[in-house]
Amino acid sequence: MKITTLTSNRDFQRIYRRGRSCVSPGLVTYVLKNKNNNLRIGITTSKKVGKAVRRNRSRRVIRAAFSHLDIDMNQSYDIIFVARTKTCFLKSYEVERYMREHLISLGLIKKL
Repeated sequence: MKITTLTSNRDFQRIYRRGRSCVSPGLVTYVLKNKNNNLRIGITTSKKVGKAVRRNRSRRVIRAAFSHLDIDMNQSYDIIFVARTKTCFLKSYEVERYMREHLISLGLIKKL
């Protein structure tokens, strides 16, 4: 199993409509079970986050935080992480903490 990225707008819209979500001050997470046999993730940052430098930093921080999680790659889920205006000012370990809380409450990873 491998991680692939979500790219099509249709997939994003479907997950926004049907998926479950968790919200925190630094991150919003949407999760939906998929029919593929792989884990797919998508990261979105709107222009409300800031100019290009802040949006890119937010994406980098989210990617770094996700890489530190011990998530089971054999699950078939679509996950979308949405950056908020506060995300670019956070460290990756803070975003990882938010991410871990979200994924535990959504049932993707087990509580330590």
